[in-house]
Amino acid sequence: MEADVESGGLPSFSLVGLPDPAVRESRERVRSALVNSGFKFPMHRITANLAPADLRKAGPGFDLAIAAALLGASGQLSPQRLSRIALAGELALDGSIRPVPGILAMTEAARELDAEAIAVPAPNAPEAALAGEPRVVPLVRLEQLALLGTEDEPLAPQGPMWRANGAGPTAPDLADLRGQPYLRYALEVAAAGGHSLLIIGPPGAGKSLAARRLPSIMPPLSRSEAMEVLRIASACGRSPGPDAPPTRPFRAPHHTISTAGLVGGGSPPRAGEVTLAHGGVLFLDELGEFSREALEALRQPLEEGRVTIVRARHAIELPCRFMLVAASNPCPCGRGEESGECDCQPASARRYRAKLSGALADRIDIAIPVECPSAEEMGAAPTSDSASVRQRVIAARERQEHRLGSGRCNAEMSLAELRSSSAMTGKATAMLAAGHTQLGLSGRGHDRVLRLSRTIADLEGAGRVSADHVARALTLRRRGLD
Repeated sequence: MEADVESGGLPSFSLVGLPDPAVRESRERVRSALVNSGFKFPMHRITANLAPADLRKAGPGFDLAIAAALLGASGQLSPQRLSRIALAGELALDGSIRPVPGILAMTEAARELDAEAIAVPAPNAPEAALAGEPRVVPLVRLEQLALLGTEDEPLAPQGPMWRANGAGPTAPDLADLRGQPYLRYALEVAAAGGHSLLIIGPPGAGKSLAARRLPSIMPPLSRSEAMEVLRIASACGRSPGPDAPPTRPFRAPHHTISTAGLVGGGSPPRAGEVTLAHGGVLFLDELGEFSREALEALRQPLEEGRVTIVRARHAIELPCRFMLVAASNPCPCGRGEESGECDCQPASARRYRAKLSGALADRIDIAIPVECPSAEEMGAAPTSDSASVRQRVIAARERQEHRLGSGRCNAEMSLAELRSSSAMTGKATAMLAAGHTQLGLSGRGHDRVLRLSRTIADLEGAGRVSADHVARALTLRRRGLD
C-alpha cells in the first residue's frame, strides 16, 4: 500500500490499482473516519496506490491500510513504525473498525511476507491468532494506530485452545436410524474410506436422516485439516468462531441451486458449495430435482478433489475434497414402479432417472436401495450408536494413513497406489473379474470396486482383499443402480 500527498494542485483523493466499487468508496469512509478520530485530513492532491497494479482489489478490508498510509504520508504517524506491519479492517464513519472476512488467510499471507505484526479489528483477532505468527494487534478505533510499536500497543490475544473434532457436540446420533441394517453398513464403509454414496428409496425411508448422521461417525479433523476448513470458512465469511472446535462441514444446498452456486463462479469468482463442504459432507437431497447442468458440473470435483474456475480476468483453483451423499426417490411420485402404486407416466419416470447421467453415476462408489422400515423395526432398540461405529471407522482410517500418508483415505488413491496396496487372494481376483464381466463395469467402475474392497478389508483389519470383500463391494456399488 502506497500513498502520496502532493503540496501543490487542487485537493483530490485518487485510488489506483484496479479497485472495485467497495474499495473506491473507501475514500469517503477514510475521510470521515480520520476527521472523527482527531486526525487531520490533508487538503492536497492525494494518490493511493494498491499494488500490484494488475490485480483487481475487492472488498472494504483495505480501509485501515489506506488510512494508515495516508497518515504516514502526511507526517501524522511514523512511516518507519508502520513499514513492517500489515493492516486489514473496514472503517466506520466515526472511526471505529469493523471486522472483515478472510482474516485467517490474510494473517498467513502476512507471515509469508515476514511482517512483524498484523493489525486487525478486535473481533477478528482471535481468528487471526490461529495462524500463530505474526503478532496480532487488535484494534477497536482508528486512533489506536498511533499506539502501534509502543508500550501501549493493545495486547495480542492468546491462541484459542481447541481440540479438533469430527462432529459438533450436538450432532445427531446414528442410533436414531431404526432398522436399515444395510444402510447403516453402507454409511460405515463410506465414512471409513471417504466414498461417495447414493441412497434410493421412497419418502420416509430414512434417507435424509441417515445422511445427516454421517458426520457423527467420521474421524476427527487433524490440525492441518482443521486449519484448511477454517481458512475456507473465513474467506467466505462463514467462520464458526475461534473458540468453537472446528468440525467437519455438512452442506445441504436446496435443489434449486445454480451451477455457479454449487461448484463456484461469478465475477470475481467465488467459492461454491463443493468448496464449503471441503473436508466434510455435501448432501444433495432429492437428487432428481437438481438441474442436469448443475449435477454434471460435479464430475471434476468428484474425480480430482479441486475445481478450476476460469473467467476473462480471473482464474482460480479451489479445494473441494468432500464426501458426496445423495438421496433420490425411485420416481417423481416417490412410490416406485415396483410398489404397484406408482402413477408416474413412463416418459416422466425416465426423464427423472436420466438426471443422473451414466458418467456421474460411474463416479459414485456406493449406491443402495432402501425401503420404509416396518413398525417392529421402528419400535426396536437401536443396535449401535455413532460412538461405537466411529471407533471402527477411525481404526480403518489409521490403517489407510499408515499405507498412504497423513490425512489420506482409500477414495483418494491413485491408480499406482491402488495396484500396490490392494493385495488380493486368487479367489478375490477371480470374483472381481467375474463381476466386471457380469455387471458390465467400466474401467473406472472396476477401480472403484477395488477401492471399496480395500476399505471393507481395512474395516476388518485384513491385510489382503478376499473374495468376500470383493463380493460385498460389488453389491454395494450395483444394487442401487440396477
